[in-house]
Amino acid sequence: MIYPKIPLAQSIIEICRTKGLTDIVISPGSRNAPLTIGFASNPDFKCYSIADERCAAFFALGMAQQTKKAVALVCTSGSALLNYYPAIAEAFYSQIPLVVISADRPLSKIDIGDGQTIRQQNVYANHIIYSANLTEEASQENDLKIADAITLALVKKGPVHINAPFEEPLYETVSKPEVTPVISETTFENPNSDEDLTPYISQWNTAKKKLVLVGVNDPDTIDEAVINHLAQDSSVVVMTETTSNLHHPNFINNIDTIITPFTDEDFKDFQPEILLTFGGMVVSKRIKAFLRKYRPKAHWHIDTLRAYDTFGALTKHFIAEPNDFLKQFLSETVIVSDYNKKAQELKAARKEKHDLYVSKIPFSDFTVFDKIIPGLPKNSQLQISNSSAIRYAQLIDIDPSIAVFCNRGTSGIDGSTSTAVGAALASGKETILITGDVSFFYDSNALWNNYIPKNFKIILLNNGGGGIFRILPGHQETPVFNTYFETSHCLTGEQLAKMYHFDYFSASNETALEDGLKAFYASKKTVILEIFTPTLENDKILLQYFKELV
Repeated sequence: MIYPKIPLAQSIIEICRTKGLTDIVISPGSRNAPLTIGFASNPDFKCYSIADERCAAFFALGMAQQTKKAVALVCTSGSALLNYYPAIAEAFYSQIPLVVISADRPLSKIDIGDGQTIRQQNVYANHIIYSANLTEEASQENDLKIADAITLALVKKGPVHINAPFEEPLYETVSKPEVTPVISETTFENPNSDEDLTPYISQWNTAKKKLVLVGVNDPDTIDEAVINHLAQDSSVVVMTETTSNLHHPNFINNIDTIITPFTDEDFKDFQPEILLTFGGMVVSKRIKAFLRKYRPKAHWHIDTLRAYDTFGALTKHFIAEPNDFLKQFLSETVIVSDYNKKAQELKAARKEKHDLYVSKIPFSDFTVFDKIIPGLPKNSQLQISNSSAIRYAQLIDIDPSIAVFCNRGTSGIDGSTSTAVGAALASGKETILITGDVSFFYDSNALWNNYIPKNFKIILLNNGGGGIFRILPGHQETPVFNTYFETSHCLTGEQLAKMYHFDYFSASNETALEDGLKAFYASKKTVILEIFTPTLENDKILLQYFKELV
């Protein structure tokens, strides 16, 4: 066995191994050579080499998203670890465990003019669970910090940072480790709420209008009995999103379709007495605006760690796993109410209008999504990029067997493809990424990756720029808008597909799309299906949709 000669590097590697941190994503560099040599030479670790640190971090995030285990990121000193920051922020808000291990110069070399030196200690201070600033020599204090960081990444569900200073020479090795690190047995537990729920149950059981809103949620986390109980309560309306991964015929899964055409009187009639939320971030801006203006008397959020006051009405944070809480909380009390009945009638009416509208509109982003989403393979995984793509997906019904993921922690477009690649590798499932053109080209280095599985497929919607800005208020057809907001372009993904030896198909009308989808799913390689839609028509078709729902 080969070990780095530097004792601190030996300690880090051994503590990672003992703590079960075995997936290591490494970016090239010299200062991190002791770590790279140690991890890559030890068969207990599975190492991945990804040159672009931003892509590497989102790739690791995608892996951790699927495995629920911490994944380590290893980089050299200087600007390298700054490129991790977008994924670190996403992991922080999406509660995904990542362990950043950055190599550093010794403290005496910082701010004296050496190359690739920055102030690395606490560099992620605003978006990190724990920062372990190590000293240069191996020590029990360092061992404790390393072990605590790894444990906290899992317990607190988020990113941690271990900053390790190494002095040259960096590439020397030994056949036996020179240190035996002290492996901390420190335990960290999330607090549990043991309070009496009786007053809340009583309040719940007397309210006639209760809205359950579910944000980003992992598949198969809520028991069928809980789902059925909520679905059959006449005083409860459950609203979900594509990323909620929660399904029942009585649930409202197209929020914007339901509430966008509401009048002031409709909003008042639908205003809940109690809002119960769980899961992560909510996509729909309209439901946020509605609940901020027509606030419930009580807003309760269920989460083991955090509760955001998204609607300015938060009254209670129940510190618990949602499934455990709901099993205990929901009783057999029957409330006579027409709240759910009205919602179901509205849902049926909107569905009729939806189908009618889609049947008469020309080829566009909307028709593409209406074709793609229902045709996704059962039991596959769908990864969606942010901006227009995730918003269109909210309008279309999806098969309950499909697991859906999107980086909604910060809702950035920057690492959607890299995340999807990591998720595809970790899950082993057939994975389809639906992405817009700006997000795709922004993260094109995601394809510079030797670990892309053959069951990874990309559907690229190319409407020549950032179509989301045409939908948002303030759109004007001017050179400033086209250049600086929409970022109009004439790029395609064809040459990228050739460079990386992917299959490539394209479509620009409905017939070509049908043929392209057949070839796309039949491909035995990584494949891109690029769909060109009309830039100047997409926004008009979408905005008219909401007008015709009434």
